[in-house]
Amino acid sequence: MSSTKLNKVLARNTEQAPQYKGLYSTTVAFSHYNNLSAQLPINPETGIMVAGGIKEQTEQCFKNIKAVIDNINHRMSDIVRVTIFITNIKDTDIVDNVYKSFFATYLPTRTTVAVNALPMNALIQVEVLLSNGEGTVPEAPQSGNIIKLTNNTTNAPVSELSTQTVAFSHYNNLTAQLPIDPTTGRLVIGGVKEQTIQCLKNIKAILNSIDVPFDDIVKTTIFVKNLSDIDAVNEGYATFFPDSAIARSVSYFPARTIVEASGLPMHA
Repeated sequence: MSSTKLNKVLARNTEQAPQYKGLYSTTVAFSHYNNLSAQLPINPETGIMVAGGIKEQTEQCFKNIKAVIDNINHRMSDIVRVTIFITNIKDTDIVDNVYKSFFATYLPTRTTVAVNALPMNALIQVEVLLSNGEGTVPEAPQSGNIIKLTNNTTNAPVSELSTQTVAFSHYNNLTAQLPIDPTTGRLVIGGVKEQTIQCLKNIKAILNSIDVPFDDIVKTTIFVKNLSDIDAVNEGYATFFPDSAIARSVSYFPARTIVEASGLPMHA
């Protein structure tokens, strides 16, 4: 690393995790976060998919993630967000059982979504975001100044598999919210508009619990099972953004991504 005092992009690879023919790095660190390439259930020694079903594939994905994390002298507890892509939403229970073995105490934020297909016909692919306590500023360790904060509130759905929000450095990472009424633990009654509103109510409740304004959201990702429902999604969405007079005066909306999912937990 050069003597510059500016942040630098730091890309790293390890032979203990699958290599991808030079198309991308296993992990790229910048400032206070490490961005890991999503891991498929590939045995790094053979370069082929592990034998077995969803249980074995899930285990291999997390073994690969752990190998990457070990290589950069971090821990699994440094993960702040996990995104799990599966091809069959019915496999969620099996995935969850394996997941628990890798996160025995600390729980990061989490998103689970079913998709139509994954590379190499895999049943699962896992992506994680990692905190980088020392930053990538040469000669400027900051781990003592940055604290990871986790928070849950009963005003939003509580899960035994994830923390509602994990804050680190300048960002709060939120677990993806399903349209669950936190008082009943069930999906709200109604269609996609009502479900959209409940998701955003849950997000707002989480932000209120940590005294963060709703208009501090910088990015939303919406997973919807049918793209033809997007107008109904937008009707619900527009009742939340902008949220304040200041935001309305400048017509502020966060960045947004919309993804069509083949399935979502609880048949949301």
